[in-house]
Amino acid sequence: MFTGIVEELGEVTAVETLDDASRFRLRGPVVTEGAKHGDSIAVNGVCLTVVDLEGDEFTADVMAETLNRSSLDGLTAGARVNLERPMALGARLGGHIVQGHVDGTGQVVERKPSENWEIVKISLPADLTRYVVEKGSITVDGISLTVVDAGPDYFTVSLIPTTLGLTTLGLKEPGDPVNLEVDVVAKYVERLLGARGAER
Repeated sequence: MFTGIVEELGEVTAVETLDDASRFRLRGPVVTEGAKHGDSIAVNGVCLTVVDLEGDEFTADVMAETLNRSSLDGLTAGARVNLERPMALGARLGGHIVQGHVDGTGQVVERKPSENWEIVKISLPADLTRYVVEKGSITVDGISLTVVDAGPDYFTVSLIPTTLGLTTLGLKEPGDPVNLEVDVVAKYVERLLGARGAER
């Protein structure tokens, strides 16, 4: 379980393409401190398992399902990525409940800079629109954000200088893909209400 508060901007140092998967090597001095084999680390919002550790780098295997559902398939050596370790039990929940299970991908549509913040418009897959509401939470590339405006096929977020400077959203250009994870509470509520309706 994660919070969507990015701990550091890491770097992909190598990508090995396998028959039905990929092996990523990533550098992240903060997230590798105290990490061990089998630990989870969120990479651009995708929960990955640490396979190997060497210094400030770790290796993770990414299966075809994850590559098909997320934007990780487009990463190459040198790419910057958002990294976060799992939330410690008893720690403050600074963002919102994030599972690291990507629901789909969107694209940066446009950026509107202002003096002290920036509005970013992101496309939204049709099957996810019902989970996104104004002032609700959404995870974009592993970053917990508040929805400013929820349209029929897009949403907007307002980014402060800290988010722009310390995450990949400061680097994304229109057309670039982003991983999206909607609020899991909304999905559970939908499922429960559907089951309740079926019982009547």
